[in-house]
Amino acid sequence: MDYLQLRVLPLLALLASLLYFFYFQDSPTLFERSDCSLFPYNHYWIISESIVTPRGVISGAVEVKEEKIVSIVKEEDCHGNLKRGQIIDYGEAVVMPGLIDVHAHLDDPGRTEWEGFPSGTRAAAAGGITTLIDMPLNNLPSTVSAETLKLKIDAAEKNIYVDVGFWGGLVPENAFDANSLEALLSAGALGLKSFMCPSGINDFPMTNSSHIKEGLSILAKYRRPLLVHAEIPQDSESYLEDGEDDPRSYSTYLKTRPPSWEEAAIRELLTVSQDTRIGGPAEGAHLHVVHLSDAGSSLQLLKQAKSNGDSVTVETCPHYLAFSAEEIKDGDTRFKCAPPIRDAANKERLWTALLEGDIDMLSSDHSPSVPDLKLFDEGNFLKAWGGISSLQFVLPVTWSHGRQYGVTLEQLALWWSERPAKLAGQDLKGAIAVGNHADITVWEPNVEFELNNDLPVYLKHPSISAYMGSKLSGKVMATFVRGNLVYKEGKHAPAACGAPILAT
Repeated sequence: MDYLQLRVLPLLALLASLLYFFYFQDSPTLFERSDCSLFPYNHYWIISESIVTPRGVISGAVEVKEEKIVSIVKEEDCHGNLKRGQIIDYGEAVVMPGLIDVHAHLDDPGRTEWEGFPSGTRAAAAGGITTLIDMPLNNLPSTVSAETLKLKIDAAEKNIYVDVGFWGGLVPENAFDANSLEALLSAGALGLKSFMCPSGINDFPMTNSSHIKEGLSILAKYRRPLLVHAEIPQDSESYLEDGEDDPRSYSTYLKTRPPSWEEAAIRELLTVSQDTRIGGPAEGAHLHVVHLSDAGSSLQLLKQAKSNGDSVTVETCPHYLAFSAEEIKDGDTRFKCAPPIRDAANKERLWTALLEGDIDMLSSDHSPSVPDLKLFDEGNFLKAWGGISSLQFVLPVTWSHGRQYGVTLEQLALWWSERPAKLAGQDLKGAIAVGNHADITVWEPNVEFELNNDLPVYLKHPSISAYMGSKLSGKVMATFVRGNLVYKEGKHAPAACGAPILAT
């Protein structure tokens, strides 16, 4: 090799490196997302006439680079801004922040025959959900320690198609053990969950206000929430008449869990929620009532607590907004849940409370099981396992039933994205905003479809879902998680590249 070649070759190598850095780094064709995404680019634009942002619905474009949203431009400013990166034009379809479901039971590890991380998160992605917060019970063992949380995290690794966080459990065995609770929270639990009635799971016993008070005092240090199943059995009341109540009748089950159960629990909760007020001994903690069913006295108590300055929020679920007790047929145990689905008048009051802001957010309370536990042949509401299986359907269900009440796209984003993100402490999720994770769902509000055997359903046991057989509006077209296109028109990305979410 002559002297000239020795001098020129290093210069050529340097030039090639500079070209790579300045040009190919931004080239949409360079970066391969491999099996994580159905769209193999790291820099692209999503265009739509309806993009739901914190400042309203706009027509324009969202620029995604790597995992983040890097710019948002209105239609009139798009000209000249879309020179670089691939473009995905969704036309009139709605582009909205991905849904965040703060209440789902994926039963993994230990009861994956019920659901499991792979099937549950595939269903979530197909439903426009980009983040799930998994409940600490129905898996085996329950998540009540740092060690059992690690089992959850290990089970989720490389098995989740959307991002998944974890609630820990507050139970009598750890409630007065500050070291145990702090270890669970330090290990990454986003908050704690407790039951004020029997949970049905042996290693997840019920708590009372003393346990909850102790839990709140620990949570205050971490500024994380306590989620509570608020029902207390009222033993002094007799609900059923011997021999006269048919266990196949939904009205029989409804008698066994009256609104007074919810009211009694919330009254007891509010004796300790005052500790969360500014200046209180548990300031920094937060109390969240899950799946409110009673839109009467229970809701009024919560409204009063909020007005008193208690740090309290409340959710309800689509099944309480979509169904009423009068519609449930004898023996159809798909509809059994706790608290129960109440009458049509109560459903109307729940919608009013949601629209007026007295109910803060929505969650699925996806609670599946194996079909045998639903006792379909027997149809016995008193013995069948409770829980509504819904994960893939919550967006179209909320939209289909909400349209008659004038629900807006901004309200959907508030109930399903913005406020759930805040509850779970996820500052980079919940809104289409610059700097946030590119967690986005794209859906067609006017497209109708039937939940039947012709529709791809990704739940492990579709037959147990109360929504099967429904006709809905609002079909999910695409779901992006941290910039990865994880679901598109019936297809999932080949690999499960969702990230476990741990509090820090």
